[in-house]
Amino acid sequence: MKTHKLPLIALAGVCTAGIAFSELTVAQDAPVPPRSVDIVAVASGDPDFATLVAALSAADLVTVLQGKGPFTVFAPNNAAFAKLPPGTLDDLLKPENKKKLAAILKNHVASGKIMAGDLKDGSVKMLGGEKVEVATDNGRVGFGGAKVLRADIPASNGVIHVIDTVVLPD
Repeated sequence: MKTHKLPLIALAGVCTAGIAFSELTVAQDAPVPPRSVDIVAVASGDPDFATLVAALSAADLVTVLQGKGPFTVFAPNNAAFAKLPPGTLDDLLKPENKKKLAAILKNHVASGKIMAGDLKDGSVKMLGGEKVEVATDNGRVGFGGAKVLRADIPASNGVIHVIDTVVLPD
């Protein structure tokens, strides 16, 4: 009788493992809801926005742009930040200049989801309270003197337009 217990126990273990594995397989096959990719997540996933993401963090604006929105962000790329006068970016990233940096960045964000095709000549009111001039010419869009390089990058809470210049307040 002892010689038959071991195979039965082994068989029982295999059956139990098979049932557990089949349940695991079913659970893995269940549809996974899509992950929400907000503006900050989109920017964080693009190396061309590394400076912008660092600036948003320094200005404590990450949670704002992870919010419900919708938002339209005219996002300066790394090259845009590099065009600032020497030392300007380093100065803006200092904790004591957080309010100034936040004001600059808020003037790159508008409420609502505005696709490039919906932009018209005139001004757009930004989250910082400033109005920034928008100019269109044969499908090209300008924002406060900056050129829109890439438009209509989707996010779950808005849209991003890449610009080539950091737009500073007057």
